[in-house]
Amino acid sequence: MKIIVAVKRVVDHNIKIRVKPDGTGVDLSHVKMSMNPFDEIAVEEAIRQREAGKISEVVLVSIGPEEAQETLRAGLAIGADRAILVKTEEVLEPLAIAKILKTIILEEKPNMVFLGKQAIDDESNQTGQMLAALLGWGQATFASHLNIEDHQAIITREVDGGTQTICLPLPVVMTTDLRLNEPRYTSLPNIIKAKKKPIEQKALADLCVDTRARLTVLNIEEPQSRQAGIKVANVAELVSTLKKTSCI
Repeated sequence: MKIIVAVKRVVDHNIKIRVKPDGTGVDLSHVKMSMNPFDEIAVEEAIRQREAGKISEVVLVSIGPEEAQETLRAGLAIGADRAILVKTEEVLEPLAIAKILKTIILEEKPNMVFLGKQAIDDESNQTGQMLAALLGWGQATFASHLNIEDHQAIITREVDGGTQTICLPLPVVMTTDLRLNEPRYTSLPNIIKAKKKPIEQKALADLCVDTRARLTVLNIEEPQSRQAGIKVANVAELVSTLKKTSCI
């Protein structure tokens, strides 16, 4: 059995982003990039399933520039077996990403596909759902627990007000939630081993996928600064302050 994990190269979550002066996007010059944290959870879960003997191979897929190889190497260092990079300099929408992933999946024929529930750069939370629809596969979003047995996936999902456990026949698309696991520390020996693992490169043009944009970004701006909050000693002071500001 095989799991494909889609991973995305994003601005590191510890970095404060800067908007370009013309409002056309985020300034990525001299900015540290890393794997999308939700995708890292997806990679970790795939490795754990392989270690448990439930699957035999973990393949990573990333869609992006040449530098996305660094992201794939990070996933290979966690323990993935090999990786595929679809090279493009374009900023693609979730539907285009889902179409590209579908093409790769039809070639690789995995039993499951893991994705982070969303990327921290665009927060779309759409790619996994679109991919499942394009493939005609069952889907489980916001997964916080997974058990694979008898060619079925038993998945617990985070939902409003609690959890939901569902059983799906394979193949399945699953998107990962924060509670699914805590990714392991990557050791130096595994980082060195990752440099020798294969990364297959494909040109986007060779896949013959329609990636035309459906949306136009009109403007991007930083959130407006807000006045700092204050601390009050007791309820009476809180009520007095709220009255002064006409909140009550």
